[in-house]
Amino acid sequence: MKTINIKNSSEKITIGKIVCVGRNYAEHAKELGNEVPEKPVVFLKPASSVIYSGGEIIYPSYSNDMHHEVELVLLIGKNIKDADEKTAEEAIAGYGVGLDMTLRDVQNELKKKGHPWTIAKGFDTSAVLSDFILKRDYELSLNEEISLSVNGGIRQKEKLNMMLFPPVKIIQYISSLFTLEEGDLIFTGTPKGVGKVERGDSLFAKIENIAELNCKVS
Repeated sequence: MKTINIKNSSEKITIGKIVCVGRNYAEHAKELGNEVPEKPVVFLKPASSVIYSGGEIIYPSYSNDMHHEVELVLLIGKNIKDADEKTAEEAIAGYGVGLDMTLRDVQNELKKKGHPWTIAKGFDTSAVLSDFILKRDYELSLNEEISLSVNGGIRQKEKLNMMLFPPVKIIQYISSLFTLEEGDLIFTGTPKGVGKVERGDSLFAKIENIAELNCKVS
């Protein structure tokens, strides 16, 4: 079982399900030719897709177009269903930064056929995680900057307040669809600037005051 590492703590939290939100920044939706959604676009990754800062992203043999997507990741701290705003806020246990690696060529073919994105999103090493900071140790303002660089060059850089659906609204919506449980993770979407990575690339992701991670593509 994969676990979450907590900053300044020896505590380990077992990861449950990984829920992801797509198209949560208007400019990112537009850069991929998608409509800006009226509700969060939700999909899942398996916990087996997780690796950690310092690890290697393995380029699958069935893709030639893997993209980086840097995201704020929420750690859920209690079981909730049909949460109101207060309950949704209380359910957030911590924050981290993550990479939702995406096989864009595979995804585009699946979309054309009306098929789910799972193959393009759930492959081994497709979810890279930092250590997490607990909410009791840091209050998220959404004024924090999220960024990603490849080989030292900035590719993505945006304020978290540019999200179409902020964390509480995301949690409310997801919990209206199915129960969120302690240990679940929510990837909250990526800003504009996604792009292709190559074998040998070094990636560095950061959310100011929260977390950072680095990894390589092989």
